[in-house]
Amino acid sequence: MLRALPLFAIAAMLILAAPAKAGDARSLGLVHELKGGVLAHDVPDLWSGFQREGDAVDINVEASFTPTLPFLFGVLRPAIGASINTGGDTSHAYVDARWEIELPARLFFATGIGAAIHDGETDPVAADKKVLGSRILFHIPIEIGVRLDAHSSLSVFFEHTSNANLADFNEGMDRIGVRYGYRF
Repeated sequence: MLRALPLFAIAAMLILAAPAKAGDARSLGLVHELKGGVLAHDVPDLWSGFQREGDAVDINVEASFTPTLPFLFGVLRPAIGASINTGGDTSHAYVDARWEIELPARLFFATGIGAAIHDGETDPVAADKKVLGSRILFHIPIEIGVRLDAHSSLSVFFEHTSNANLADFNEGMDRIGVRYGYRF
């Protein structure tokens, strides 16, 4: 069941991205942007400090939505997404409150905080798996990118998941890579 959660997140985003018809949620501007990319999995020497899981890449998909709240020269916006590991290691689905700011020269920056549910290990059962301590983790994304035009963007995306030492085990996990975004 938990291994299927990222697939449910992808299905929800695809439904939200379906072509707009008169009167549906997209014609009202619900979906702001869809992003997808490739991330290095369980990257060492970043926030979590060490690598334990394999070298297979993660496929990241995300949808952000238009309800916004002005905040510190930018906006707060809800986002949902998933990072699915292609080698069978830990995958997760997440929901965030994302702060986005448009910078000069078509650059943008985003960060936030949210919650992730994962299909990895919560207790030490295998030497080649991160011990994440709890099923639900904090999700902290950081992204910087460039707007190519009114619709397209390229960015570097980092995400950290951990339980902030609220459980007995907290090895945490970091991913970093590139994403393409399409704004509606």
